[in-house]
Amino acid sequence: MTTGGLAVTITGTSLLAAGPAAAAQPREATLAAAPAAKPVAAVQTLTVVKTSSKKQSRAAEQKKRAAKAVKYASKQIGDPYRYGGTGPGSWDCSGLAGGAWRKAGVKLPRTSQQIYRSVKKKVSWKGAVKGDLLFFYSGRTHVGVYAGHGYMIHAPSSGKKVKKIKLNSYYKRNFSGGVRPGL
Repeated sequence: MTTGGLAVTITGTSLLAAGPAAAAQPREATLAAAPAAKPVAAVQTLTVVKTSSKKQSRAAEQKKRAAKAVKYASKQIGDPYRYGGTGPGSWDCSGLAGGAWRKAGVKLPRTSQQIYRSVKKKVSWKGAVKGDLLFFYSGRTHVGVYAGHGYMIHAPSSGKKVKKIKLNSYYKRNFSGGVRPGL
């Protein structure tokens, strides 16, 4: 009996939205006064889907930060490697990773081992996405910023420069874990 009102279904529950004239009357009076044969003016169905908006917004924010980190790391390509280097101008591997994420608003510890231990979200080789930090060798002594599409930006070693490389079987064999900062 939804005459003159709007029936709205929310996750299986039907609600009656009374018109202005009926709103002032008690429920019994409204139902008694309603003619039974009068057709319903408008019926709309609304389905509410519960989502974890907090979780989605955190993931969206992490994705934006990851893009900023990769963009910043890309701008450092060509800078020289320097042991203990935290930029600007020269970097070591963990200095580059930390500097890129710091630019994106996430503070990370100084060394590759400390970074791996402090970031809670761990990722696999196949599960890596843009901005993830990939660690190599036993002891996780080297780290790079995953740039997406099978590429990584890293500060390789003394005498070399920051570069973007294609991840090949050598890196896959020496992969020792990954993390997703910013969550």
